[in-house]
Amino acid sequence: MRIRSLLPGLARAEQRVAKVVLEDPAHVARRSITEVALAANTSETTVTRFCKAVGVGGYPQLRIALAADTARTEARTTRNLGGEIGPEDDLAAVIGKVSFADARAVEETADQLDIATLERVIAAVAGAGRVDVYGVGASAFVAADLQQKLHRIGRVCFAWSDTHIMLTSAAVLSPGDVAIGVSHTGATTDTVEALRVAREHGAITIAVTNFPRSPITEVADHVLTTAARETTFRSGATASRIAQLTVIDCLFIGVAQRHMDASVNALDATRDAVGSHRLGVRPDGRRRPRETGK
Repeated sequence: MRIRSLLPGLARAEQRVAKVVLEDPAHVARRSITEVALAANTSETTVTRFCKAVGVGGYPQLRIALAADTARTEARTTRNLGGEIGPEDDLAAVIGKVSFADARAVEETADQLDIATLERVIAAVAGAGRVDVYGVGASAFVAADLQQKLHRIGRVCFAWSDTHIMLTSAAVLSPGDVAIGVSHTGATTDTVEALRVAREHGAITIAVTNFPRSPITEVADHVLTTAARETTFRSGATASRIAQLTVIDCLFIGVAQRHMDASVNALDATRDAVGSHRLGVRPDGRRRPRETGK
């Protein structure tokens, strides 16, 4: 997961090493540094630089990490449905691959989520006078989800997806406010620019992205990373959306815990407020008993 997330920011020769590793990590764990260098059409020195770039001390440590990660992956599932969906796949195969990719995105996002960073983000949001969330495209739906959740527990939160409104919103933020930018690639100009303006005006800035060295991280005080693998239908933003929502849910619950009594009361009040707009049936299809007034 770490190698995949850092891949776009690596030098070209290091990217070739990364692709060799990602193609078959279990095999690389058994190969010498010379063999890996030859497979990547580069030098042993470049392989060593790659190891340091992804946060391991050297090639021996990389082999150990790959072996351990391969063992964990094999223990987690006995099937490998892959992510590529082809025209020959029937609907059952599509369902299996989609559900497998979504479940893996949630699990891998949870595995690599930095708890210390999440705690700092929760503290910032819980103490903020106002929270603005920025996101465009599929990330806009994730931003709207966080707004809805925080509003339900009485926190002042706004979600913006229009570039002009995002920028004007960011321009009126001040110290004590929080701005959150949601971008899978971390390179969406609209979101990056809005977060930069918010930071210039003193707001605490937070990025939710799949790539920890992407442009959005340069304007963020705190970075929460996801671990989604998009393949055939990347434009559909499938697994990335599920991974982002996992982070948002953890953030929301952490904030709600900080104001437990107020959050519970607010959730009860909001549930009662919309109660009259539900049909008089239970989820199991049976009718609810009539109110007697007693």
